[in-house]
Amino acid sequence: MKRELMSIISVILGIIVIIFPLLGYIQNDAIVGLSILLMSIYLLLCGVNQADYDTYISIINTILGFLLLVLSFSFLFKQNIMGSLTGVSPYLGGIFLIIIGLIQTLSNRDNKYGFYKGISGIVLGLLYIIIVTYIANPFILGLIVGIWLISCGIISFLDKY
Repeated sequence: MKRELMSIISVILGIIVIIFPLLGYIQNDAIVGLSILLMSIYLLLCGVNQADYDTYISIINTILGFLLLVLSFSFLFKQNIMGSLTGVSPYLGGIFLIIIGLIQTLSNRDNKYGFYKGISGIVLGLLYIIIVTYIANPFILGLIVGIWLISCGIISFLDKY
């Protein structure tokens, strides 16, 4: 039951991050902040979900989730507070996707399809960084994070069977 709920929440978060840029003109920092916020929610939920059977990965996911939560709120509400990260801020979504992908790759070796959640995070994180470098379209950035969240939800659901 916990895994199905986690997959449904992941798919809903993915749909939210895909739809949000369609609502109007949004700056890249706001999309990065929203993407990081939804990734932090996903990590916090993963941390709670994995607490029963893998304590170390649960702690890592929870700590990274809280770190991303603070970072996302600073991007969303106080964009000037992150002045030192101005040059790096568009790349943070991809960097964190790669970090989360590495954590999931190492933590989901026992699951049937869990390994592919990490691989999709790494590949989409690299794609995110490449697209940010050449095309700074907020819709595409939100789409990449949304695809990752939806794929994690589908893979988590398939991992049960």
